[in-house]
Amino acid sequence: MSEKPSSVEIRNPKTHYGNAKASTRHFITQRVTGALNIVFTAFFVWFVVSLAGADRAGMVAIVANPVVAIILALLIVTVVIHMRNGMRDVIEDYFDGEANRMALIANTSLSVCVGVVVLAAIAKIVFWG
Repeated sequence: MSEKPSSVEIRNPKTHYGNAKASTRHFITQRVTGALNIVFTAFFVWFVVSLAGADRAGMVAIVANPVVAIILALLIVTVVIHMRNGMRDVIEDYFDGEANRMALIANTSLSVCVGVVVLAAIAKIVFWG
C-alpha cells in the first residue's frame, strides 16, 4: 500500500498531488457533462413520453429518426463519461495502491463496455430496425 501524505505535507502549500492539468481537465469534464446531462433530461423526458404505449414498430420509428438517434447517442456518451469520472472520484477516495489501480481499470472497462453496447444497440435500431 502507498503511504498517505502526513499532515505536515498537507499543510505545506508547495506539496503537489499529481498532475494539475489532468485534475483541471477532470474537474471541467465533470461540470460540462453534468450540465449537458441536465439539458438532455428534457429530451429524455420527451423520448420516454413518446414511447409510452407505443408498440415495437413505433419505437423503432422514433429511434430510427436520425436527429433522435444522434441526440440519444450524445446523451449516452455524456452519461458514460460523467459516470466514469464520478466513480473515479469515489475510487480515489476509498482505495489505495494496487487496489486503486485495479478499481480504476475496472471502472474504465465497465464504462467503455456500457457505452459500446448501448451505442451498438442504437446503431442496430437505426440501420437494421
